[in-house]
Amino acid sequence: MKLYPFSLALALLTTAIPASAADRQVRDEFFWLGEMNKATAVINTDEGLLDKFLATAIAAGLAKVIDDGNRPNAKRPSTVITFEPLLVKSAGPEATLLHAGRSSQDMHATYRAAILRDDLLKLAEQLNKTSATLGALAGKHVGTIVPNYTNGVAAQPNSFGHYLLGHAAGLDRDAQRIRETYARIDRSAMGTTVLNGTSWPLNRERMADYLGFAATVDNAYDAGQITSTEQPVEVGAIVTSVALHTGQFIEDIMTQYAQPRPWILLQEGGGNTYVSSAMPQKRNPGLLNATRQDASTALTLAMGPIIQAHNITPGMSDAKDVDTNSAMVASAVKVLAGWNKVLSSLVIDPDRALEELNSDWTASQELADVLMRKYKLPFRVGHHFASEVVDFAKAKNIKPLDFPYAEARHIYADAVKETQFAPELPMSEQEFRAALDPVAIVKNRASAGGPQASEMKRMLDQAKVTIADQEGWIMERRTKISTSLAKLDADFEALKAAR
Repeated sequence: MKLYPFSLALALLTTAIPASAADRQVRDEFFWLGEMNKATAVINTDEGLLDKFLATAIAAGLAKVIDDGNRPNAKRPSTVITFEPLLVKSAGPEATLLHAGRSSQDMHATYRAAILRDDLLKLAEQLNKTSATLGALAGKHVGTIVPNYTNGVAAQPNSFGHYLLGHAAGLDRDAQRIRETYARIDRSAMGTTVLNGTSWPLNRERMADYLGFAATVDNAYDAGQITSTEQPVEVGAIVTSVALHTGQFIEDIMTQYAQPRPWILLQEGGGNTYVSSAMPQKRNPGLLNATRQDASTALTLAMGPIIQAHNITPGMSDAKDVDTNSAMVASAVKVLAGWNKVLSSLVIDPDRALEELNSDWTASQELADVLMRKYKLPFRVGHHFASEVVDFAKAKNIKPLDFPYAEARHIYADAVKETQFAPELPMSEQEFRAALDPVAIVKNRASAGGPQASEMKRMLDQAKVTIADQEGWIMERRTKISTSLAKLDADFEALKAAR
């Protein structure tokens, strides 16, 4: 994938690609049937498979069918067998000469891929916007130290920015999945007919190029019988991953609403929260609830193609419905847009987060780590000492920063009494206090991928590059389709004018 500077990514996020006539139209089944017929007329005329005089008359009739379908509230047939009668009525039975070497099988497989291709680009665009918001918010909170949780329990202190970049990494894998899936969908089935090709020497590569595809489906049987059923299932896997990533983040924030003094909340009002109808003190997190519900809906829709494609013979249409599969992808776009709004609405209280950290013992592992790293005490022995400190503190309701150093020395001596280690706690009181300081713990992390300043800068810089690359990829694919369809329009207009 090409590399793009972050400044270009920001420009691309806010600057639309100039739209061709085809870009301004609804690219539904009717649109693509029209494009396939236009391309067939041009190519088969050039290839000597269609008489040029007949081709110009057919082109004029085809243009009328397309123009009529583009009128407000006009019918837009979505199948070959409902489109063709309009073409015959407009251009006469000679119009069926376009059907040389074609079938509804390869034509429908082609428009399904074209529509799913457009849907994936919409999903990629929203995913990148949400990822950019995650990255920008992470950059603002490099030094915001908050509790992170495992098994639903406060586990360790962390930079909130580091936490957000972890979620951004998950979305980056979703972006990779989109690109990989797009490459498999971006192939034209045209010219494969039903399942074993045709005796007509059709130019499949030129057809693919006119329709904006990067390649053709190589095996004619695969084109309509295998890959077109597989495509929505693969896209459903991406939708599933997006919904799961979103749901995890939403639930992590939701748990804060069970606390009387949360350290992270939604900004009130603006559709983010609403007042309970009965309890005036309650501010219900409506945006979180709605986004979680949208994620659940997306998961439900993503399961559909798998169930529909199960236990059917090759080529059956059960899992191929365009509207259903587009709705599935649209549901994921909606989920990501909701997540993006959540991120833009968060209110973080760093002081309250630090207060929560200092009121619990999320820093206790650092005692064992320092004893092992500096004083070669086996981790399990140091872990036992730290655990005993925590037990004593909780029994006496002592907070970490208030724990008496003298008591720590007594507990240490008791913890190592059956080992070969000296009973004197090797840590000075200053070291003991520093090991329990959440800010110092985060700052002193040394391993790659941690929340320390140097690694945060590296990962934030990389996140910007990743977003720029993804935006460049989206732009390239859309430009490829737009350019191809614009060339087809020009060549088709030239064919009409040759009459």
